[in-house]
Amino acid sequence: MAAASPSVFLLMVNGQVESAQFPEHDDLYCKYCFVYGQDWAPTAGLEEGISQITSKSLDARRALVWNFPIDVTFKSTNPYGWPQIVLSVYGPDVFGNDVVRGYGAVHVPFSPGRTAVCENVCSRHKRTVPMFVPESTSKLQKFTSWFMGRRPEYTDPKVVAQGEGREVTRVRSQGFVTLLFNVVTKDMRKLGYDTGPPDTQGVSGHSPPQGLPT
Repeated sequence: MAAASPSVFLLMVNGQVESAQFPEHDDLYCKYCFVYGQDWAPTAGLEEGISQITSKSLDARRALVWNFPIDVTFKSTNPYGWPQIVLSVYGPDVFGNDVVRGYGAVHVPFSPGRTAVCENVCSRHKRTVPMFVPESTSKLQKFTSWFMGRRPEYTDPKVVAQGEGREVTRVRSQGFVTLLFNVVTKDMRKLGYDTGPPDTQGVSGHSPPQGLPT
């Protein structure tokens, strides 16, 4: 008897929030969470996490190195709503209050592969995420928020991964965060989605699955 066709596919993601560049700030930590569509559900691992506080390295890069692990598995019947990882970086201001130093988001890589196979594969699975912070809409609000130690921030960082309402928010670019991903998919081909190389072989392809957002 032939095996029954799968009704869902799996997306397994692991890697790390590797490092950051924030020239104007030090002693920072990073929070992450995943945002995904209604057809997706986590089956293993952690959807969110918070790193340790780190200081700038003493070499010429002056990087903030976390090497904080990511490990989560999702199942879905539909690639629409492909998971994004949302990053929020925090650190002390001049008064010692924890304030947001940057928000950013990026999609999990669409094609399976590992970060350290070769140079061209690595480039597809290493993501440098530009970060930004919300800005006060007036000089008075800016001074008041600085003086009170309450900078503008989102009540829910997940809005960073959504377009709705973002156009009315004033933001300023600030820093970068580097992520490393290992991605494995299972049964996507059996459900009719082209992921490039065969599922779970760990080599990056050149085209994302059909129907995925660009």
